[in-house]
Amino acid sequence: MNSLFITVEGIEGAGKSSNIAFTESLLRSHGHDLLLTREPGGTPLGEELRELLLGHTHDGMHDLTELLLMFAARAEHLHNKILPALEAGKWVICDRFTDATYAYQGGGRQLDTSAIATLENLVQGSRRPDLTLLLDLPVETGLARAAKRSEPDRFERQRLAFFQRVREAYLQIAHQQPERVKIIDASLELDLVQEQISNILTPFLAGRA
Repeated sequence: MNSLFITVEGIEGAGKSSNIAFTESLLRSHGHDLLLTREPGGTPLGEELRELLLGHTHDGMHDLTELLLMFAARAEHLHNKILPALEAGKWVICDRFTDATYAYQGGGRQLDTSAIATLENLVQGSRRPDLTLLLDLPVETGLARAAKRSEPDRFERQRLAFFQRVREAYLQIAHQQPERVKIIDASLELDLVQEQISNILTPFLAGRA
């Protein structure tokens, strides 16, 4: 397998950072050249857009503006960073990708998912992640964890019902695309979460996926 595009998804407090670090270490131990990146962000322009999207300077941002900025950052990220890395034979691990847009803007903001699909096809063409690790846990558990780590960003200040819709949207995607999206019980102890990740990645590392 020359390259693999892996995305890691989940609500706030799901443990993406620690489990991405574990995934990176596991892949590197098998000799894979990696690009580790994130959304929104990943490029200089994308990081500037990330600050606009997550910061509090524009707390009254319209939902459609938010959606378009997400895809503007994604277009820059995909075409200037992710695709060149994949073409060079690197494996890519991305902290969130378009599934997050369906979950947060589609589920959370309740925007029309057909509009999201149109933008997805415009920006990505046929390119989709090869594997998505969905770190799933109850919303209350995730928000309690997130509250301990830092000041909340613009999204983290949303109400509980918002995150319930986000989680439900993620799970719907996973049930619709089980070959790509693998649900991981992120409510467990970290070693058990990482055991699940290792089991999912083993066939890919062995070239059997």
